[in-house]
Amino acid sequence: MQTIEQIYTAEVEEKKSTFLAYLCPMGDFESLHVKLKSEHPKAAHIVWAKRFFNEYRQVVENNSDDGEPKGTSGPPVLNVMRGVELINAGLLIVRYFGGIKLGTGGLVRAYGSSAKEVIANASLIPFVFKERVLFHTIYSLTPRFEHYTSTQNVTVIQREFQSDGVVWEIEVSEAEKEHFKLFSQPFERDGFKRL
Repeated sequence: MQTIEQIYTAEVEEKKSTFLAYLCPMGDFESLHVKLKSEHPKAAHIVWAKRFFNEYRQVVENNSDDGEPKGTSGPPVLNVMRGVELINAGLLIVRYFGGIKLGTGGLVRAYGSSAKEVIANASLIPFVFKERVLFHTIYSLTPRFEHYTSTQNVTVIQREFQSDGVVWEIEVSEAEKEHFKLFSQPFERDGFKRL
C-alpha cells in the first residue's frame, strides 16, 4: 500500500470541460473540500473519493458523484485509487462544464484519467501503520528524550509541560515502538513512565 504526505494537483481538459484534480492526505481532506467549494463557486461539480484506515485497521472507502449521473464520477476515481493501492488519502476533482455533454462513458473516462494524472504527479511513499504512544518524563530527562526523538525521526505530536514534568505524545511504527521501548527501559526507575 502507498500514501502521500502533501497535496498534489493536475489539470485535464476533455471536450472543453476542465477537470482540476487534487490529491491530498486524509488530514487535509475536509479543509481542502471546503476551500475548493469557496474558490470554485461556478464549478459544475466537485467529485471526490477517499480511502483510509479506521481505528480498527479496516479500510473505509467513500465517494460522491456530486450531481453527475450516478456511478460516472466518484466510483471511477475510487477505482483508480484502489488500483494503485492508495490509502489514507482523498482525491477531489473540480469540473467546469465546457458546453459539450460527455455521456456516461465519457464521464467515466474523464474522471478516471484526471485521477490517474494527479496520482502520476504525486510522490507516493510506502504506507506504514503508526500508533500514538503517551508517556511522562521528569524535567531532567527531557533533553535525552528530545535528542532521541530528533535523531530517530520520531514524530512528536505534542508535549504538555506540567509541574512534575512533561507528558509526551509521539507517533511510531511497530519497529520504532520496539526501539523506543529499549531506549526508555533504563529510565523507568529515574522518572519515565508510560501512560
